[in-house]
Amino acid sequence: MEKVSISKATLGRIPRYLNFLKELSVDNVPYISATTISKELNLGEVQVRKDLAAVSGAGKPRLGYETEFLIEQLEDCLGYKQLTNAVLVGAGKLGRALLQYDGFEHFGVKIKAAFDSNDKVINFDSRTEILPISQFDTFCKENNICLGIITVGEGSAQDVCNQMVQSGIKAIWNFAPCKLQVPNGILLQNENLALSLAHLRNQLSRGQGSIV
Repeated sequence: MEKVSISKATLGRIPRYLNFLKELSVDNVPYISATTISKELNLGEVQVRKDLAAVSGAGKPRLGYETEFLIEQLEDCLGYKQLTNAVLVGAGKLGRALLQYDGFEHFGVKIKAAFDSNDKVINFDSRTEILPISQFDTFCKENNICLGIITVGEGSAQDVCNQMVQSGIKAIWNFAPCKLQVPNGILLQNENLALSLAHLRNQLSRGQGSIV
């Protein structure tokens, strides 16, 4: 199957499809239709068909999708077979909240460790270790870290970004409220929480009850 671009909205729904399918008995439900999935998950049938087509192509006429194969395709799309190793810098409230989230591995990402310059938050016994920033470069190179998550303040974000690039990290997910400069070839995704909240507030004020 030729790979197609998958939207963020579709990627956000794929874990729901996957969890639903994994609850089924493949022996009892060897095939499943987009209609059945849409009804069980209370989603639009057209939307489900488009999502599954982007991941696995079209189902078989009158049968639908082969359940076991569809599960494999969804897992492959999310990177289940080969997790991307990540680190987080900034173990404040936002950073710790992200560390407590169990869903990253559903998207093929494993946060191997967090780092901070504040000795008071260093914790070697937590589920995800919080290490001194002085160990950052060595840890990244020894653990094949490809993705860096920035949850520090605006004033430190560019320095952290530079250190990530120097340590061989190829993709950066930035939660700091500022624009970062990265070299060519480095992937950068900015998450501006305040801007997202303002967008939601604006849509509510216009009476839009459904946000995609």
